[in-house]
Amino acid sequence: MVELDYLVIGHATNDLVGGTLRIGGTVVYAARTALAFGCRVGVVTSARADLDLASVLAGVATELISADATTTFENVYTAEGRRQVIHGVAGKLAPGVVPAAWQARIVHLGPVAQELDPRLAKCFGSAFLGLTPQGWMRRWDSGGQVGRTRWKGANPLLRRADAVVLSDEDVRRSERLLRRYAGRTRALVVTRAAAGGSLYSGGSVRHFAGADVTEVDPTGAGDIFAAAFFISLQRTGDAWQAARLANCLAARSVTRPGLDGVPNADEVARCERDLLVQRV
Repeated sequence: MVELDYLVIGHATNDLVGGTLRIGGTVVYAARTALAFGCRVGVVTSARADLDLASVLAGVATELISADATTTFENVYTAEGRRQVIHGVAGKLAPGVVPAAWQARIVHLGPVAQELDPRLAKCFGSAFLGLTPQGWMRRWDSGGQVGRTRWKGANPLLRRADAVVLSDEDVRRSERLLRRYAGRTRALVVTRAAAGGSLYSGGSVRHFAGADVTEVDPTGAGDIFAAAFFISLQRTGDAWQAARLANCLAARSVTRPGLDGVPNADEVARCERDLLVQRV
């Protein structure tokens, strides 16, 4: 039996930013964040066999389902938000892909390109289930231009989830849709980049402000937020403090490029101390 604290499932990606290709994806950013919290971490993903995951997932138990392509996103950031083009998609991930010997306290379903079978949510018993559903809310045309689509089959996933994190871009800034989703799950956070975000929990909503930082690269910030939020919430049961801790770490992450933005253990401890001081 392999006991894990944090298991994240989805596509590792190649991200093309400013002409530079680098490994990314929710699974990579979330897994590395979980390591900073001292978790035993596992990843299940699909990509070409030559994707060098070992270079970015040292210390992570990794199950790679070989595919003919690696999911590749070209990201262009503008004042109006992020524009994406998808170049190739790896394989689907369905029930049965997780090694039978793996058991996890927290399971994070992190699709980026419609790759996860929703039935995966039923495969983990009483484990804490966190969702970042952005990949279920994406579509792309024949030229690879990525747009938004309705999250099909959302209701049973929301009911099973212990926590959900998405961005205002995912829901096209629709407050009505956010409240509908929030009414069907235990805790939901919507992130709004520099504007902070909102926590919907227990029938109420609380807003948290963004941090005054100089942004270098926002890639992965939402994934870092989600992992920190899921871990803190599972450990403490306090959704508000979990959101504030996640916000602190995500804000720091955007001041550094790419995977350099992932927090280390010292940063986690620093944000935790800062929040304790603010509560006194």
